Amino acid sequence: MHVKKDDTVVVITGKDKGKSGKVMEAYPAKGKVLVGGVNVVTKHKKAQGQSDPGGIIHQENVIDASNVMLQCPKCNKATRTGKKVLDDGKKVRFCKKCGEILDK
Repeated sequence: MHVKKDDTVVVITGKDKGKSGKVMEAYPAKGKVLVGGVNVVTKHKKAQGQSDPGGIIHQENVIDASNVMLQCPKCNKATRTGKKVLDDGKKVRFCKKCGEILDK
């Protein structure tokens, strides 16, 4: 998958188009990501006893990974990523616009 946990991404389609946020969790098997502040849904929670009251809860829901683009920290734009192998054999992602290496 082209995005990982703790990456900053920009939503490119859907109701939250243009919003950006940090990837809190990635689910590569499903091809989905959980982005903070994006795709917020309202859930009606039933009370589970006196210590856990019910109510209306707003929480982020997963979004398809194909609907987000990685935001380059150097050029600060939504960009496609490429992969290359460094001289020491380490595989890294890089920004297709400015060439900056994205993985530490």
